[in-house]
Amino acid sequence: MTHGLCLDAGALIAIERGDRRLLRLLELTRERGLVLDVPTGVVAQVWRGGHRQARLARFLRLPDVRYVDLDLTSARAVGELCAITDAHDVVDAHVALHALKIGLSVVTSDPADFEPYSEDLDVIAV
Repeated sequence: MTHGLCLDAGALIAIERGDRRLLRLLELTRERGLVLDVPTGVVAQVWRGGHRQARLARFLRLPDVRYVDLDLTSARAVGELCAITDAHDVVDAHVALHALKIGLSVVTSDPADFEPYSEDLDVIAV
């Protein structure tokens, strides 16, 4: 059972585009008081500023959105995960590692990106 969601870059882009299915999923997650995590590297991947990202900016300001930094301990664990899985996207590896660590579902537009990390990783495609 998931304790909430961890969003990748594709999920933030879907928010930006107003994807109704994803917005409803986020609304239900918040209503249920479940975790809604965004690794800060994901924000860096998609943030370009400007009025086109107004919807995303509003989402990122919500009080129940939690940010996950890549500290030294996590950075080492992410690097080791990349080595084990022969993966190269450090941000995706951080998303996967964080989601696995605390039991979150990953929300992504590209589920195949998360296949190398674990069969136990719950992935929701948007």
